[in-house]
Amino acid sequence: MRAVAGAAACGVVVASGQAPLGWWWAALPALAAFVHLVAGAARGRGWIAWFGGAGYFAAALAWIVEPFLIAPEIHGWMAPFAVVFLSFGLALFWALAAVAARGRFAALGFALGLTVAEFARAHVLTGFPWAMIGHVWIGHAPAQLAAMVGPFGLTLFTLVAAALLAARRLGLAVLAVAMVGAAFGFGAWRLAGPEPAPRAALLRLVQPNAEQGLKWDPDQARLFFERQLSFTAAGARPDLAIWPETAVPYLIDEYPEVARRIAEAGRGNPVAVGVQRVAGWQYWNSLAVIGQGGRIEASYDKHHLVPFGEYIPFGDLLYDWFGLVAFAAQQGNGYSPGPGPAVLDLGGDLGKVLPLICYEVIFPQDVRAAPERADWMLQITNDAWFGTWSGPFQHMAQARLRAIEQGLPLVRVANTGVTAVVDARGRVLDQLPFGEPGYLDAPLPGALPPTVYARWGDGPVILLIGLLMAGLWVAGRRTSA
Repeated sequence: MRAVAGAAACGVVVASGQAPLGWWWAALPALAAFVHLVAGAARGRGWIAWFGGAGYFAAALAWIVEPFLIAPEIHGWMAPFAVVFLSFGLALFWALAAVAARGRFAALGFALGLTVAEFARAHVLTGFPWAMIGHVWIGHAPAQLAAMVGPFGLTLFTLVAAALLAARRLGLAVLAVAMVGAAFGFGAWRLAGPEPAPRAALLRLVQPNAEQGLKWDPDQARLFFERQLSFTAAGARPDLAIWPETAVPYLIDEYPEVARRIAEAGRGNPVAVGVQRVAGWQYWNSLAVIGQGGRIEASYDKHHLVPFGEYIPFGDLLYDWFGLVAFAAQQGNGYSPGPGPAVLDLGGDLGKVLPLICYEVIFPQDVRAAPERADWMLQITNDAWFGTWSGPFQHMAQARLRAIEQGLPLVRVANTGVTAVVDARGRVLDQLPFGEPGYLDAPLPGALPPTVYARWGDGPVILLIGLLMAGLWVAGRRTSA
């Protein structure tokens, strides 16, 4: 019981490495202590890992209560259950990883098993790669390793360093410190590299700061819409103005005069806006690029939807097989997914952009699945759902990691924040104050050549994990012989 409680406490401290704190220096020794508890246990490793993971996810994902507090009189009672079920559900992956914590090299085996578990968590049932262990380095120099090995390589690096510390042997501890020192050195070297020339395009990032509880109120929605129009039309004309996710409270398919008003605010240049698109009974969460006269010049439909938030899993099958309408997106009960990643050619100095709507930015495999390499990435989002403490900042941190992985700049436009411009090495060049209405004019940063990760993805890391696991298995056989 003491080991279980200790693991849960370690998990909470490990979570301090996530945004907004970013305390990697606390997270790494706590992770080493957690690995030691699991690897050193004579029995009950699965329980120890499960509660350690639950402590970690409860602390890191505490923002999950925020959507239930938008209307607390209706949904507030569900908030504690959301934290408990999500935390212990995700921690099951960690419990399964404890199977690998066996023999003389139990700590390293658990580190490899936990990396595999984190990879599985990012993919199973559409995946949820939020608060990956490797994310503790975002905002620090070692995050630049992601340009080579991606988020799972970063997680493997972190867990191996923790496993070496967990062994409590001076030589291995020195090796762990050397690994971390080398990662800081590599990151500093990469950050000191020459900057790519910015593109000759001026962007305007519009942040309306629409409180989620008021966003769809008819009177308030009109106010927020007019606010965005005024921000777009103010001052010098940008080459492209950008509004956040679902920023337009009207269906522009049914009210073309809305698109014409947006075009007028753009003064001849395009405006990219988050809209809801409708056809028959189906709805899509979309981005539309509105040009002169209100014409839709380009569009993109979000394809990686949030389970239970934007659609009900298997809802359309239940309708097709049994006629149940309540959960079917094709009958208007939720969003329908778009066809997949797309690159929009905006022409001229704006070049080609990879659009990402909200949650899509947390999936590195979706970014890599783009049909061609873009010049920059654009994320529009409504983070008002995530509160004001940790959720929006963790979401922003993951966007920064995508920029590092791909060597592409990323522009992020959020309803309440964080609205920012990120360069191709993941550095924040400029941003708006969080939770305040306003707009930001910023040049479009340039791109770097494709990174190793952009070219090869997770394949090399998966191969490395396989080789290390095979090596441990052989070493364990020889030890027991």
